[in-house]
Amino acid sequence: MPDGDLDRTTAWSRQLAAAHATLRERLRRLRSAPGGDGPGAGREGDGADGDLLAHCLGFCAALTAHHEGEDGGLFAELLRVRPDLEATVDALEEDHWLIARILGTVQDLARESQGGVTPERERRIQGELDGLAAIMESHFRYEERAIGAALDDGVADTGWSRPVLTFGD
Repeated sequence: MPDGDLDRTTAWSRQLAAAHATLRERLRRLRSAPGGDGPGAGREGDGADGDLLAHCLGFCAALTAHHEGEDGGLFAELLRVRPDLEATVDALEEDHWLIARILGTVQDLARESQGGVTPERERRIQGELDGLAAIMESHFRYEERAIGAALDDGVADTGWSRPVLTFGD
């Protein structure tokens, strides 16, 4: 492997951690959006319910693209060079499935809120976002710990890095 490629691959674990930090920040902003649990949370009839949907759809798209990039590219390449990580990858993919289900529920609640965020719907959204934050944090920490060293040992970029490490605005 040329030196330039080695330099690039040694940064994969740091880049993955930075991508996770970006997703954490996006979730924090979503939780602060009207209808989330932060200051200025939306109330029925305040006109801010569209903000919740916009924030939700943007965040959900970014997190989904990240996980699909891992499932469809990074993990396959990782297993090609490190087949001993199969059980780890299986656990990470199971987390992705669980997170996708929570994201679906959040998206449904946000769409339902377009007519106004009622106190009950706000509690449901907050509960889902709290659960999402908890599983994301656990998942991200495990992933960074479990595959970080393998990434730094050298995993070829077969196109997986873009959806996994970068997010559109």
